[in-house]
Formats: sequence, C-alpha cells, structure tokens
Amino acid sequence: MSIPNASSASATGVQPVSRPSSSHDEPLLAVEDLVVEIPTRRGLLRPVDGVSFELNAGEILGVVGESGAGKSITGAAIIGLLERPARIASGSVRLAGKRIDNLTGDDLRRVRGGEIGTVFQDPSTSLNPLQRIGDQLAETARQHLDISRAESRDRALLALQEVGIPAAAERLDAYPHEFSGGMRQRVVIALALIGEPVLVIADEPTTALDVSVQAQVLTLLKRLCLERGTGVMMITHDMGVIAETTDRVAVMYAGRVAEIGPTPSVLVNAAHPYTRGLMASTPNPASDVAEGLVQIPGAMPGLLSIPAGCAFHPRCDRAVPDCKQKRPPRETINDSDVWCWVASQPQQARHD
Repeated sequence: MSIPNASSASATGVQPVSRPSSSHDEPLLAVEDLVVEIPTRRGLLRPVDGVSFELNAGEILGVVGESGAGKSITGAAIIGLLERPARIASGSVRLAGKRIDNLTGDDLRRVRGGEIGTVFQDPSTSLNPLQRIGDQLAETARQHLDISRAESRDRALLALQEVGIPAAAERLDAYPHEFSGGMRQRVVIALALIGEPVLVIADEPTTALDVSVQAQVLTLLKRLCLERGTGVMMITHDMGVIAETTDRVAVMYAGRVAEIGPTPSVLVNAAHPYTRGLMASTPNPASDVAEGLVQIPGAMPGLLSIPAGCAFHPRCDRAVPDCKQKRPPRETINDSDVWCWVASQPQQARHD
C-alpha cells in the first residue's frame, strides 16, 4: 500500500510507515553468487547455481526462461521460502545493504511480508477462503506495521481502493469466492503491498488470467509500484509480459543467468544464443509478414543431468569445444552482461 496523500490520510487517520531504502550508490536488492542445493538419494541437485543480479529502487526486473530454469526457486530463496531439504548453500542476498539470507525466526518474518511483498501465480493459494477479505488485509497490516485494529481496517479499505476494487467499503466484508479471478488477483496485490514493502516479488502473477484481465493487472502492478519507488522482480515465462512491463530482464537457463541487461537491448539485440532462441520462438503480432516460429531443439536438462561447461551447449547450434568443458565468463555486449563463449564472435557453424 502506498503512502496515502494528505486528504486520504487526514480522512482516515492513516500515517505513513518508514521503511529502509537504498542509497543512490547501492542497489535495493543485490543477489551475489547465490547457490541453492537440494540433497536427494540420487545426488545433490543445484536448481540455482551461482546467480548474481541487482535491482534498483523503482525498477522492474523481469526474470524469464523455460520451466525448470530456476526462476521461482530464486525468488523463494530471496524471501526465505525454500522448502526443506532445499537450502542456500552459498552466496548472499542483501536488501538495501542489509544481508537477509541468513535471517531466521521473527527477523525473517518482519522482512517477509513487510519489507518484501509477494504476489503468487494463483490467488486461491494466497487467500483464506474462510476469512473475509478485509480481515485478511487488516491482519497483515497489523502484523507488519504495528498499528491498531481500527487503523488496520482503514488501511485495508485504502488498499482495495488503490487496486481498483469497485465499492471497496462493501467488498471488505466479502469472501474470496465472491470475487472474480481478476478481482482476486487485485486483492492479492493489495495484500502484498499493504505492508509498505520496498520490494515486490511477483511470481507468474497473470498466468491464470485471460488476456484483457492480464493487461489490467500488469498495468496496475506497474503503476502502483513505480509511484512509490518500489522495486519489482517479475518472474515469468512470457516474453510479451517482459516487453510490456520491465525495465531490465535477466534470462535464466538451468539455474544460471545467461544474459541480463536493459529490456530493449536484450529483446532487440539478444546476444546469447538461448535468448535469441526464446525471441525466435515468440510470435510477433506487430509483424505484417507471416513468419514461422523457430523451436529451440531439445529440452531443459534435468537437475541430475546438467551438462558440464555451458549448460545450453547441447541445444546450441554455435557450440565450440570450450562450451563443453568450461563455464563461460561474463562479457558485456550491447549494454548487457552475457555468459557465453561465442556471443561476441561472428556467426559460425557448430563444432561437434
């Protein structure tokens, strides 16, 4: 929930709540060499393997890739929602300069839902079907803002109004099943924002919605977060959502970042072969020429069979011997950071 304007604050008695903010010299969110491991009977799995990126205040960072790329588990690791036996094996996560990956108990709960809000894919998993919407919002506000019951009710009303719920005062006492899918997702956004977070992690927030409602929710999320300078991590597999919503984009493959940079640069001048493949497999409704979509051969490797070297090399038509033996270093190409042995080289045939 954003800081109310003067008129709404005076009318409701709601006062703004201070939150930690990053300085101009440091990012809001800094993830460095993050590794998530899951021990199993068949071996040690690494769904996140050395992921690094930064997110600035007021910026929307898209995280895109096929299913199994490690997008959602990266978000879960940031907010401390890894399910055992998964654990952060190494690396660090800092929010406004403060390390949060090693927090536990009450310290972690104060960050999760307070400083970091989360919007999940399916609103039915985020809302209690037996509790009124207003009560759920007010309870979250009281937990993270240390306010009275009366003030939490006022904040719940403001939150519903802010996300565009019609007749918000009457809908406070409604149950989740009395809302449409799009309205429930708006409520989930209100639930994520009511704790005055500085960071919002949105994990596939529009997948279950039809196209028109999807556009409304994305516009709403972008407007609300940009108005208050909140950073947004938008996890999705939809390149259209990336193009319309984000400022920068990180492309993930097999638990690693393949390419990250400004959205126009990555989408128009993709440097990594995997990013190029994703763009070639995405329909372009603006094109007047009927072009066939290009399919990336093969499939995302399983966690027990990730290849040595560059994980994408078995599916890459430009792979060279180094791709099979060594993980590629970071290289800056077209304003983007790219992890690839051949991205800066002229197009050449594959060497098997």
